[in-house]
Amino acid sequence: MPLWRPSVAAQNPRRFEICMKAARTFVERGYDATSVNDIAAALGVTKPGLYHYISSKEALFFEIVSLGMDWLDEDVIKPVEGIDDPEDRLRQILLRHSTLTACNEGWITILLDDMQALPAGQRKKIEQRKRRYVDLVRGTLVELKTAGRLRDVDPTVATLAVLGMIVWLPRWVRAGGRLTAEEVAAQVSQLALDGLLQPTEKGRTKRLAPMKPRPGGLSRAAQKQR
Repeated sequence: MPLWRPSVAAQNPRRFEICMKAARTFVERGYDATSVNDIAAALGVTKPGLYHYISSKEALFFEIVSLGMDWLDEDVIKPVEGIDDPEDRLRQILLRHSTLTACNEGWITILLDDMQALPAGQRKKIEQRKRRYVDLVRGTLVELKTAGRLRDVDPTVATLAVLGMIVWLPRWVRAGGRLTAEEVAAQVSQLALDGLLQPTEKGRTKRLAPMKPRPGGLSRAAQKQR
């Protein structure tokens, strides 16, 4: 199962490694129970050595959840911004977001759903970024409804329902299963599309093919051993 990595991973691999291992530690131990010493131990460095890269645990947590949003921007939002047809845009949103969440570790969505540890100002910034994405999805569904291409569903309910289905993927998709993560993502996206779009004259929506694994992607198991 490949790990879909953002461009920051190549730009600053050490900071990316720190964020990844700290995120895993937060998920495994809980934010409040995780100390800077715990994160340093996971990285194999001393506490003073870790402070060379971070100013505080709180600042690191904000960097991690910001990385999760950057990942979403890079892999989902930016690639679909130029797609004029709302149906094609919806297909790409669902497939890209599902693939991103299925192919990566659960912290990306788990920590984004649990941001109470952030100061109010930082939490507001992340919530605003999440809201912009929700508005993109909902706006796409509204366009489809206006064009008569959406089933008889409320766009807001539909938006929250399909996003809830996608963000739950990391909690149950496992490496080494009968289907690849990309195949699971394609099937989940297809289920969402079939439930949202009016059927074509042939009675079914256009089929989605899984996205191809990224060259050089790391499996979850391999990533955990780094």
